[in-house]
Amino acid sequence: MTGPATGHEAGTATEPAPHILCVGMPVRDLAFRVDGVPERGAKIPADTFTEIAGGNALNAAIGISRLGGRASLTGPMGDTHETSSRYIFDRMAEEGIGTTHLVHMPDLVTPISAIMIDASGERTIVTFRDPALWKVRLPDPDVLLRGCRAILTESRCAAFVTELCAAARKRNVPVVVDVDGVMSMRAGLLTVASHLVFSSEALQQTVGIANDADALKAMARLSDAFLAGTRGPRGTLWLDDNGEFQETPAFPVHAVDTLGAGDIFHGAFTVALTEGRPLRQALRFASAAAALKCTRFGGAFACPRRDEVDAFLNGTGALAE
Repeated sequence: MTGPATGHEAGTATEPAPHILCVGMPVRDLAFRVDGVPERGAKIPADTFTEIAGGNALNAAIGISRLGGRASLTGPMGDTHETSSRYIFDRMAEEGIGTTHLVHMPDLVTPISAIMIDASGERTIVTFRDPALWKVRLPDPDVLLRGCRAILTESRCAAFVTELCAAARKRNVPVVVDVDGVMSMRAGLLTVASHLVFSSEALQQTVGIANDADALKAMARLSDAFLAGTRGPRGTLWLDDNGEFQETPAFPVHAVDTLGAGDIFHGAFTVALTEGRPLRQALRFASAAAALKCTRFGGAFACPRRDEVDAFLNGTGALAE
């Protein structure tokens, strides 16, 4: 397992790694690799099993830590005495992810997922999240934002993260939102974010337009944030400062496990932003990190290191043509 980053290789030896606060719900993942997703009522064997810590925010934090940033995590977890909480804390410690501001909620259960990954690398996920976890109250924004260079969160956390994101914007701290589910066009999180990165499906469902380009244009009339739609192997469609469409292609790789790839993309993108990279470079860096992750089994724990991504982009890595 790759150790955490202490600074980014692109800077000087003494340059501190940017601190990025990830907000979301950690999840205990039970992952099985199978030939194909079974039919209803079927029993099938799994080729491989692994137990990992996951969830959008935690996956992104792993990527941030390995790719040159310094990640910490806030959000709700279950009771301090449950097995899942202890397991996840141990995994985060190994990755160097800050856990001080995670909020344990007595007598509740930390989210847990059963994941099947088929021969193509595609994943099918069933997740249980205790409804009471959404009632969490995060620590004070003044505490969470101290030394923070960016916030990365996910759309499903809007109920408890919007106030923090608004406070961050008042401090000129970028807020990157991973939108992977349908949202109300009136959601406060859509208007306080500085960067909205949608999955294609979530973009179209949120706007109600079955076309990524038209949906982005419609969203631009609501939000002044940077807007992008990720489309898996078809790359990323985004709007530049002039409102013109741009595309960042995906890197063709042989995918064996797509679990956590989108989260690694968001984490890498946020790291690149905090380093001051132009948007096109930030998206290319994120695409490369996600592509390399897909070539390895193990969810976000298969995230590459910074030097691997740089070598891949320079055409000198193991997968470079």
